[in-house]
Amino acid sequence: MLQLMRAFLAKGYQITYATTAGESVYAHDLSSEGIANAKVEVNDTGFDAWVQQIDPTLVLFDRFMVEEQFGWRVRIHCPSAIRILDTEDLHCLRYAREAAVKERRSFVEEDLYRDIAFREIASILRCDLSLMISSYEMALLQRVFSVDASLLHYMPFLEDPNSDASKQSWLSFEQRAHFISIGNFMHAPNLDAVKQLKEVVWPKIRARLPKVELHVYGAYPTQQVLEWNDPMHGFLVKGRAEEAEAVIGQARVMLAPLRFGAGLKGKLVDAMRCGTPSVTSTIGAEGMLLGKDWPGRVEDEEDAFVHAAVDLYSEEARWNDVQMHCTDLINGAFNGKGHVLLFWNRMDHLMAELEQHRRANFMGGMLWHHSTRSTEYMSKWIEAKNKGQR
Repeated sequence: MLQLMRAFLAKGYQITYATTAGESVYAHDLSSEGIANAKVEVNDTGFDAWVQQIDPTLVLFDRFMVEEQFGWRVRIHCPSAIRILDTEDLHCLRYAREAAVKERRSFVEEDLYRDIAFREIASILRCDLSLMISSYEMALLQRVFSVDASLLHYMPFLEDPNSDASKQSWLSFEQRAHFISIGNFMHAPNLDAVKQLKEVVWPKIRARLPKVELHVYGAYPTQQVLEWNDPMHGFLVKGRAEEAEAVIGQARVMLAPLRFGAGLKGKLVDAMRCGTPSVTSTIGAEGMLLGKDWPGRVEDEEDAFVHAAVDLYSEEARWNDVQMHCTDLINGAFNGKGHVLLFWNRMDHLMAELEQHRRANFMGGMLWHHSTRSTEYMSKWIEAKNKGQR
């Protein structure tokens, strides 16, 4: 989201960041970027007057749940504003995969057909454009749900290239030590991955590398996670990292045995930026290879994952070879300047032909028909109910 806002700032846009969330000590200082902040409420007509006063050229919704709450208000009070949905990742895919894991079976695409998919796809259809961070998910929407390509735009992480100077700052194989796992524990795939490390993967790695440690970083660790801390067996729960890239850049290998999830995995991109090879799963690497070699190994089977981790940690020549693929991916697949240029070309076309674009989106127009605007009427009902209780 911050990368997107910086792209808009560079284009000369004035940005107001509106949120219903409370303040956090970990929040980025948006005012230092020249971005205004606004506090808004759900089910509140105060938003209507506020958004009319702002009169935005463009509104970007952070995930489909936000579009459900505010999209209809924007459409009524600022009808000419372009409505863009930042999907972040496909939530229906993440939850379907999680359900399959809990049921101890393989995920199949039929698992996608549940309530959250109907809500998420409806949100995509209601918007003028949806930003897709994963090429895999962009293809899935078109293949499984028949979403028209005109409503989707591929917008992955927008990274600066790994320059020769940045690569020279990378620590060498011999200067690095230990494995690392990192990820916010409020995100279920991260919690599950660390549980897999603790109970299944790490004991096998430790048996083969008895002096090596696994450093586990992540904000908001649960009490269970804190109790997993086991210095005797090299499993060290560190909590939140003040500077993620600093700790990633000191580790020799990152471990990310993700069993479910969606979108792109920021931790793995961070590892590439730091020249830190990684061992992950197919889901971890999903949407990121794009014809490139992975900077490490991709393994789903437990013993193969362990073998890959030990092999990569122990063999300097192999480690040096795969480290070079970090630059290939960052500078190729996630080249920020290239993706921003493609985005503005798309936006210029959309702005010039907005009415034609909306007429062509018949399914989206149908969803705005009064008989199917359930989110609007539910919000109005809650608002009336809240007023009656005051």
